[in-house]
Amino acid sequence: MPEPTPPTRPFAARAQQLLDQLTPTERLALLHQHAAPVPRVGLGAFRTGTEGLHGVAWLGTATMFPQPVGLAATWDAELLERVGAVVGTEVRAKHAADPTVSLNVWAPVVNPLRHPRWGRNEEGFSEDPHLTAYLATAYARGLRGDHPTYWRTVPTLKHLVAYGNETDRSVTSAQLSPRVLHEYELPAFRGPVEAGVVGAVMPSYNLVNGRPNHVARELLDELRGWTQASLLVVSDAGAPTNLVTGERYYDDHVEAAAAAVRAGVDSFTDHDADSSRTVAHLTAALERGLLDQADIDRAALRQLELRLATGELDPDLDPWASTTADELDLPASRALAREAATRAVVVLENDGVLPLRPGARVAVVGPHADQVLADWYSGTPPYRVSIADALAPASTVTGADTVALRSRTTGGYVDAGADGILTATSAVAAHHDVIDWGEGVLTLRAAGTGLLWTGGGWILRADAESVHGWVAQESFRAHRQDDGSVSLQHAGSGRWVVVQHDGGVLVADAPSAATAERFTLRTVRSGTAAAAAAAADADVVVLAVGNDPHLLGRETEDRPHLRLPESQAELARAVLEANPATVLVVVSSYPYVLGSLGDDAAAVVWTSHGGQELGHGVSDVLTGAAEPNGRLAQAWPESEEDAGDLLDYDVIGAGLTHWYAPRPARWAFGHGLSYTSVAYEAIEAAPGSARVTVRNTGDRAVDELVQLYGAAPEHRLRVPQRRLIAHRRVRLEPGQVTVVELDVPADAFAVWDVTRGRFVVEPGRYELHAGPSSADLPLAVGFDLDGEPVPPRRLLGTEIRAMDHDDRQDVTFAERTREAGDALEVTRGRRSGHVVFRDVDLDGVGHLELTVAGGGSVRVEVRDGRSWRPLGQLDVPASDRYDWSSLEVPVSAVGVDDLRLVLVGAVRLTSLRGRA
Repeated sequence: MPEPTPPTRPFAARAQQLLDQLTPTERLALLHQHAAPVPRVGLGAFRTGTEGLHGVAWLGTATMFPQPVGLAATWDAELLERVGAVVGTEVRAKHAADPTVSLNVWAPVVNPLRHPRWGRNEEGFSEDPHLTAYLATAYARGLRGDHPTYWRTVPTLKHLVAYGNETDRSVTSAQLSPRVLHEYELPAFRGPVEAGVVGAVMPSYNLVNGRPNHVARELLDELRGWTQASLLVVSDAGAPTNLVTGERYYDDHVEAAAAAVRAGVDSFTDHDADSSRTVAHLTAALERGLLDQADIDRAALRQLELRLATGELDPDLDPWASTTADELDLPASRALAREAATRAVVVLENDGVLPLRPGARVAVVGPHADQVLADWYSGTPPYRVSIADALAPASTVTGADTVALRSRTTGGYVDAGADGILTATSAVAAHHDVIDWGEGVLTLRAAGTGLLWTGGGWILRADAESVHGWVAQESFRAHRQDDGSVSLQHAGSGRWVVVQHDGGVLVADAPSAATAERFTLRTVRSGTAAAAAAAADADVVVLAVGNDPHLLGRETEDRPHLRLPESQAELARAVLEANPATVLVVVSSYPYVLGSLGDDAAAVVWTSHGGQELGHGVSDVLTGAAEPNGRLAQAWPESEEDAGDLLDYDVIGAGLTHWYAPRPARWAFGHGLSYTSVAYEAIEAAPGSARVTVRNTGDRAVDELVQLYGAAPEHRLRVPQRRLIAHRRVRLEPGQVTVVELDVPADAFAVWDVTRGRFVVEPGRYELHAGPSSADLPLAVGFDLDGEPVPPRRLLGTEIRAMDHDDRQDVTFAERTREAGDALEVTRGRRSGHVVFRDVDLDGVGHLELTVAGGGSVRVEVRDGRSWRPLGQLDVPASDRYDWSSLEVPVSAVGVDDLRLVLVGAVRLTSLRGRA
C-alpha cells in the first residue's frame, strides 16, 4: 500500500477567497445538505452524500461487492483498496452522467461490531477496532485516489460514536468509560483520519453518556485534533430535528441547530431537499445571539474546502474529471467482484467433504440456493450468479413450501393476472412458494412468474423480484384462525389482507385479524420433503441457509435472536438425516448460534451476502478451484448468552468481544480453515518485531494468515486477554518453511491512563502469541518492558474528573451541561451507587471539594483492609441538574490509599479536588 497522503489543507486559501465573495445569506445556505448554486463565483448546486458502502447504491447499475463484514473476512487491505477504487470510479461515472451525484461518499462504516444482534452488523468490518481501522483506511484510500491534491471522491466515516443498536437508536445513551472510549471505540475512527484518507465524518443518532452525539463538541474536537486537514461533519438524516422531537434535549429547533453548529456540525441532513427550515433556524439563531457569523463561516469554509478537493472549480487540473459515464461494469470490475467474493468465504468446519470430489452428484438446496440478495445499501448489480448457477448442473431445491390459497369469500383461488394484480377469482389452484424467514415473517412468490407478492400500494401484486425498500413491502405474517383458516397481514403497513367483493382483488386494508379475509391454505408440495428427497439422491449436498438482509435485522431493526429461523433449522435437520454428507453454507449478514447443526454437518462454510459474484465465490472454494482464504473478523458465539446485552457498551466490564469474553467462542476471531495443514514451529521477539516460523505440512499450496496477538496477564488493570497486534499473509508451497516477520509497534500494549488522560505502556511482563486464530495460538514468548509507571493520583490542589474513576457500581454516566463535560449520577432504580479511585495521595488534604448538582448526599470513605472507613459526608441541597456548586467536606487521612465516593439520591458529581 502507498504511504498515506500528508494531511494538509491545500485549498484553505482559495476556500477563504470564495467565502469572502459570498453574502451572509449565501454562506448560511451552504450549511444544508442541498446547497443552492452560486453561479457568479462558479459554485454549482451541491449536496452531500452518495452511498457507497460496498458499491454505488440507489443510482442504477453498479458493481456490487460483498458486504463489508464479508470484505473484512479477507483481512486484505490491498484488496479493499482496489475495491474502493472501483467504487470511487463508478461514483465518478455516475457524476459524469448526472452532476448532481455527490462526490462526497458516505462510507465506510467503522463502528466496531460489538454485538452480533445489531441490525447493521453487515455494514461494519470487525469486532476489533484496530482491524476495522486498517481495512477501512484501505477502502477509503481507494475511494479517495492517489493524487496528492485532488480526490476521486471524499469518503465520510460513519457513525461517531458507540452506535451499535437499532432499538431506540435515537434516544438510547451508550455508557462509555474513558477506557472503553479511547481503547475500543475511537481507534476505528482515528486510523483513517490520521492516514488522511477521509474528508468527512458523520455523528451517530444515539447519545453517549447522556449527550446526543450531534452536539458533542468534545468528541468532534478530539477527532479533529488527529489531523491538520479540514474535516467536514455532516449530520445523519433527520438528526438535527430529532434533538427536539425525539430526544427532547432542546426545547426548540433554533436552540438545537445553534448547539449543533457550535459543537462542530457543518452540514444539516434534514427535511430531505428542503433547506428552508434549516436556513430559518440558523437565521433565527444568529438573530438571538446563539451563533455569530464566525460560526457559520467556519462550517461553510469546511464545505468549500471539500468541494475544491473534488476539482469542482478545476476541471482542467482534476485527474478524475476525464472519467466517463460508461466506466461502469467493466470486465476488470467483474473479475474483482469474483475475487472479493471468493476470498471472503470462510470454511468454519470440514470433516473431509471439502473440496468437493470431481464428478460428484451435487444437490444445492435451501433458500439461498438460487438467489443472490441485496441489502439496503446495495446497488443494482448488472447480473447475479447464484450458488446453484455456479454449481450447475446440480439439482436445485429451495425448500420453499408450494401452496394454494382459496378465498372463503369468493370461493376462488388467489392468482396473479398479467398486470401482477392478485385476485381470488381463479377456478384453478394457482401455486405460490412460501419462505418462512422466522418470527412469523413470510415471503410469497407466484410460482408462475417467480415474482414476490407486495402490498406497498394497498392493492396486492406479484411484481417484485426481491425484498427491498426502506420499509419492506414484500413480507407478510400468517395468522391461523380458530376455524383452521389462515389470514395474512401485510408486514410493511400492518394492515390485514381482505378481498374486495366486486372484483375479488386482494388489498391490505383491514385493521385486525378479526376482519381479515380467511383463506383455506393447501400445501401442494412440502419444501422440506422435496429438499430431503434431493439430498438422498445426491452424493453431496450444499445446503444454503441464512437471512434476507431486509428482514428481521437491518437499519431500524435489530435481530430478535441469534438462531437460524426454525423453518431453516427443520430443513437442515431433514437434509442431514437424508444425507450426512452435507455442506452447510451460511449466507448471512452476521454470525449465528448454530448449536448441533454445526456439529452434524460434514462442513460449515460462511459468506456474507457476496454481491453479484456470490455463487462463483462459494463454488470456487467448495470445488477447490481456490484455496479458502477467509478468516473471521467477528467471532461466532457458542450461545445467545455469550453475546451479552445488546445495549451494554462496556466491553471491559461486561466481558464482550474476544478481547474480554470469559468463554470461548464457537468459531473464534481469526478462525478459518484451509485445505492443507500448517505447523507453527517457533517464535522470536526482538524490539519492535517478532519472527514466526511456519511450515506447510500438507500437500496443497496455501496462503496462510499468520496472526500475532499480545497479552499482559499480570497487568494491574483488566486488559484484553488477547489483542491482535499484527498479521501477515504468506504463500507456502507444500513442505515449504518460511520465517514471517511482523512489526510490534511501541504502543501495542498501551492502555488509557485515567489519572493523566493519555495512553501509557506500563512496566511489567508481556507476551506475544502466534497462530492461525485468536483461539489457536501454539507459540508464545514472554518479555519485560520498562514502560512508564502510573504514579498515585495527587489530590491536593488537583481537580480530578469524577469520570476518571477506576471502579464503579450502580452509577450512570451523564452530561455535565448540555454541550460539554461529564458527570456521574445514581443509576435509575437504585438508591445509591459508588465510584472508587485507586492509589490516591491524601497527604495534606484537610477538605475535599466536590462539584455537585441535583440533591442528596455524598459519603467519602477510605479503604480499611477489606472494608471502608468513613471520612465524612456532604449533604447536597436540591437544585437543577445543571446548577453546579463546589461544596467542601472535612476529611482526615494520610498516605496513599483507595478513595470511595458513595452517591445517594439524585445527587450528581462531576469533579473532586483536595484542599488543605
